[in-house]
Amino acid sequence: MFRRILLAAGLAAAAGLAAAQAFPTKPITMVVPFPPGGLADTVGRPVAEAMGRELGQPVVIENRGGAGGGIGMAHAAKAAPDGYTVLMALSSYSVLPEADTVLGRPQMYAYNALRPIARFTADPTVLAVRADAPWKTVKDFVEDARKRPGAINFGSSGNYGTMHVPMEILKQVTNTRMTHIPYTGAGPAVTALLAGQIDAVSTGPATVVQHVKSGKLRVLAHWGNEKLVALPDVPSLKQSGYNAEYAQWSGLFVPAGTPDAVVQRLRAAARAAANDPKVKDVILGAGSPILYQDTPDFEKYVQSDVKRMAGVVKKIGKVE
Repeated sequence: MFRRILLAAGLAAAAGLAAAQAFPTKPITMVVPFPPGGLADTVGRPVAEAMGRELGQPVVIENRGGAGGGIGMAHAAKAAPDGYTVLMALSSYSVLPEADTVLGRPQMYAYNALRPIARFTADPTVLAVRADAPWKTVKDFVEDARKRPGAINFGSSGNYGTMHVPMEILKQVTNTRMTHIPYTGAGPAVTALLAGQIDAVSTGPATVVQHVKSGKLRVLAHWGNEKLVALPDVPSLKQSGYNAEYAQWSGLFVPAGTPDAVVQRLRAAARAAANDPKVKDVILGAGSPILYQDTPDFEKYVQSDVKRMAGVVKKIGKVE
């Protein structure tokens, strides 16, 4: 009997290994938890195409926007852990479960429900306004916000999302009050800015750089420490005297419990995509250089980011 149990277990393990080695045998869905037009979509599409070539099966984008990315991330977290659903998340991943806790509601997903695979970009966000706006510098912007509390409004991808958090950090360090208007993603928020419906956004360079080049938008500052590749003449907030820092990263995740052999296949495909000249050119052309991190380093990076963002969210407090 014992030998039969061992044999059955061995056969089951061998079958599981064989299935993982054969992976993938059908198309893979890449959930992008924002509408088209934002950073996750900008990175996700060329990466999905390159990963599909490497894996021999299409990787199909599925945009699921809303709740600052929470709806799409929750969907991916609940997917079958078989490798056929992957997630291209932004740094709002590190924020939203803590925000749910602050708001006293059930978490849309738990941190341990998703497993990090690879990071592709990590850009400081930029403060963008229309080219015809009255503010020529970030100091002009801040001084006006101080003179007219609540009069300046800014758009975001949703409460506690990657466009909301940096503006809250700026408000804290400048002791200003501005009005937050959430949208379903960066694309709709930038569209509202271009249409004159809002005054400003904080978003990744890739989302606005083409509008800057066309003369429709102006970038006043960024939340980083070094010069931006896409916008080298734009000063940082620290250079302008405001101690505000924030980076918007993009990275690939899978549901926790995905077999290690499948994860390794996806990891290899992600690495190949990050090194693909076409992918590099597309993402750099959009304003974001590839800053790749493989699984071990990305796991550590995410753990650190989660801890840091918990403190930021607690300072922001309840936002309804």
